[in-house]
Amino acid sequence: MSLRKDLLTASCFLIFSITTFAQGLNPADLLKPLGDSWPTYSGDYSGKRYSSLTQVNQSNVKQLTLAWTARIAPGAGSNSPFRAGAPVIVGGEGTGASTGGLSFFGANIRASILEVNGILYFSLPDNAWAVDARDGHELWHYFWKTKGGTHIGNRGLGMWGNWLYMETPDDFLVCLDARSGKERWHKVIADFNQQYFSTAAPIVIGNHILVGTGDDLDAPAPLQSFDPETGDIQWTWYATPQKKGDPGLETWANLDAARHGGGQMWIPGSYDPETHLYILGTGNPTPAYTSQSRGPGDNLFTCALVAINVDTGKLVWYYQTSPHDTHDWDSTQTPILVDAPINGKVRKLVIQATRNGYFFTLDRVTGEHLVTGKFSDSANWAKGIDERGEPVRNPAKDYDIGGALVSPANGGITNWPPPSFDPETGLFYVPQSDSYAMYYLTETDPRGSMGLGGKDEIGVGDEGTYLTAINYQTGKVAWRHRYPGVESFFGGNGILTTAGHLLFAGDASGNFVAYDPANSKILWHSHIGQVSNAPETYMLDGHQYILVAAGDTLFAFTLY
Repeated sequence: MSLRKDLLTASCFLIFSITTFAQGLNPADLLKPLGDSWPTYSGDYSGKRYSSLTQVNQSNVKQLTLAWTARIAPGAGSNSPFRAGAPVIVGGEGTGASTGGLSFFGANIRASILEVNGILYFSLPDNAWAVDARDGHELWHYFWKTKGGTHIGNRGLGMWGNWLYMETPDDFLVCLDARSGKERWHKVIADFNQQYFSTAAPIVIGNHILVGTGDDLDAPAPLQSFDPETGDIQWTWYATPQKKGDPGLETWANLDAARHGGGQMWIPGSYDPETHLYILGTGNPTPAYTSQSRGPGDNLFTCALVAINVDTGKLVWYYQTSPHDTHDWDSTQTPILVDAPINGKVRKLVIQATRNGYFFTLDRVTGEHLVTGKFSDSANWAKGIDERGEPVRNPAKDYDIGGALVSPANGGITNWPPPSFDPETGLFYVPQSDSYAMYYLTETDPRGSMGLGGKDEIGVGDEGTYLTAINYQTGKVAWRHRYPGVESFFGGNGILTTAGHLLFAGDASGNFVAYDPANSKILWHSHIGQVSNAPETYMLDGHQYILVAAGDTLFAFTLY
């Protein structure tokens, strides 16, 4: 009798689970190559942002036309013309009065947008929305009343079944019901009083919700795994040593320096399901500029690619792309996983273009270094490449009382906007900005400098912004398309490639452009204003949509 009851209970649970995932997102779908939907930050786990969709292609892209637009209104009010009676759900532990849900850049959609079963899910700091993917009308809006904090941006949502996950600037992980926008629970990510701020998109891998955070003070940087049902912490990994005996401690002046050494992980990584490795980039060491208190070592495991076993939270391998960084050039840029030939043999690779102006190809199973390339001609901070393939910092380019002329400026050659990889061309595509700045040391006593302090920076020139294609086998630039104008700050904001032999990106003059990925020839464009996130694509009701944001507005294009 009890066995029958157990079997009946198990059967009911299985039916419930299948029904639940049929309505929402089945985690197994995240293991598939990017196709009809867009279920995670990069579309799929590889980070390529390469879609197999071909309905929109080189032969018909000139007929691409606007299907709909949707302008969003953050905050708890109801002044959006697209809301049309959609419910507003309010949560949070603060008053919300300090920001109204706006970022430093206003209502600026910088997030990746999930598309699952005909619904788009996206976020701004303190805000999340569900809108209809067919016409953009709002289904619900969630507003988090914040305690405050750094509202620099939000990279997007994670999804598991019918649950959505969002990080808040005041350091909570919030779980929402995707069907209604109602809050299920919220959990603390980090100590708000230590000036952490949380902007990353949570990444769902099996029954793990992987969450990173940021901090511009001298605070340790955890990557944490949360249970998707309960929000309980499963494991925590720090980018710097936290106790005696931890690996990498010998590369710091002492344990105290390491424990306050930074390494924040604020951009999602990529996942290899065969090895169970989550591969992501770590942030810069702290203090960021006055490095005397850190000692002369490499400051592991900051500014590195690291491979973490997703089930145990243990470090499997690392490769440092910027040892002993002294310019706040974190290495958090999205790594891309590809199976491709190199040196005459197909290998499992991870490739990354970093903020410091260098490109790397590694074996993603072992971390073995294969290729280093300098993709920016202006970058002048390194003396060369060592036997490990790592750039060798030139101390003369550190902050100096008399000033040091350095490229790149603080923003880096590339930054958070996601790159893309096209397996047809074999090229890696990345937005590039070349700039110079004078760096001045303003605090000679290292005890007086914390976080980003102790320096001053004056921008002195830009060499322009580019869409750049890199050969992963050599690290050399295959082609470089210069955007109109010379202003570096408003460069491209992420890239999409498709099996229709198209590359979509925004330029520096407010154009949304389709290029030939083989040679950067312009095939189509629409002037929509400054593109603020990376383009995406999905298939719905027999139509392929190309989706992109410009400020507070979503634009969806299709063929008619």
